[in-house]
Amino acid sequence: MSDFAPRLQAKAENIKLLILDVDGVLSDGKVYFSNQGDELKSFNIKDGLGIKLLQKSGIQVAIITGRDSKIVAHRANELGIKLVFQGRSDKRATFNELLEQLNLNADQVAHMGDDLPDMPLMKMAGLGLCVSDAHQFVQQHADWVAQTKGGEGAVREVADWLLTAQNKLASLQASYLA
Repeated sequence: MSDFAPRLQAKAENIKLLILDVDGVLSDGKVYFSNQGDELKSFNIKDGLGIKLLQKSGIQVAIITGRDSKIVAHRANELGIKLVFQGRSDKRATFNELLEQLNLNADQVAHMGDDLPDMPLMKMAGLGLCVSDAHQFVQQHADWVAQTKGGEGAVREVADWLLTAQNKLASLQASYLA
């Protein structure tokens, strides 16, 4: 991809794990409650395919979120995401657990967030990413800002971006033509 600065290209080539926040990244950040107390969120199907493409290419995907939701567990299960950490107020400790569990260095990890609670992981990761509608402070400190809003395909955009940097996207796309 021609929009890779050499510094970002090198970082993106090294990524083995993408950590995602949920509200504002995988969803649009809105939480709906029914009169019966049911919580509802929507997820973008394009993001789901992006996650599947990452997994197929050998890049693992994890979710770390401060909220706890059966909906998130269900969506993660649908996508085959086994690294799901919900209700985590100390996201830094979870990040470090993941590094140890997967035998990775921080520079092999990308984190995508949208607001202030995501900043510590964005700064700890080798590559800090955010959605286009992330808080302005978060955008100022991100290595890369998607052109797409959270819940509207930003995860698919970052998946395509990482796979392009690693020269894997074209062959994955070609497999759909066979």
